[in-house]
Amino acid sequence: MNSPAYDGLTVYIVEDDAAMRDSLSLMLGLLGFRSVSFDSAEAFLDTYLDEWAGCVVADLRLPGMSGLELQANLRTRGKKLPFVIITGHGDVKSARTAFQSEAVDFIEKPFDEAELRLAIEKGLDRESRRIQHAETVNDQALKLAKLTNREREVLELVGKGLHAKEIAASLHISARTVEVHKANLMTKLEARNVSELVRFALAAEKR
Repeated sequence: MNSPAYDGLTVYIVEDDAAMRDSLSLMLGLLGFRSVSFDSAEAFLDTYLDEWAGCVVADLRLPGMSGLELQANLRTRGKKLPFVIITGHGDVKSARTAFQSEAVDFIEKPFDEAELRLAIEKGLDRESRRIQHAETVNDQALKLAKLTNREREVLELVGKGLHAKEIAASLHISARTVEVHKANLMTKLEARNVSELVRFALAAEKR
């Protein structure tokens, strides 16, 4: 069973050596991680779904596509699954390539269980933060979609630091009307203060 901190996250093992694959799967199970194993990068990609979340532990040298090529393949698709590369044939060039593609770690065999666990936890922590950020962005988008065009205009000007009278002059409406729009914005965006409205204004600019 996964640690509560990693609920919904899976460690994807991509390793062609059956004994090593089984050893990793057993070790991860004993450490409380949920895992799924594949004997090649191609087998992983044949099964891969966009909603997968977790961390990939991939051997550098695999039959067909290598662990680094698998990592690069997912990156070109815009997928951010963290990678831990393991290898019995490490070299500086391979390590550099892995880290340039944002690998969590590059670990040489035989590795220490604690070292691998730390790397996996770093990967899962990174994934948790990515998911949390994506959920926040989606929540902001849903809230912003509720706004009227006028409310969006007021929000934009609030984000630029304008006061009610300045916003009123800019939009040719009364300051009282501006305050009504700001109150509606606070309610619709569930903002507690003007600082949070500014945060939403910045998010709206990026959309």
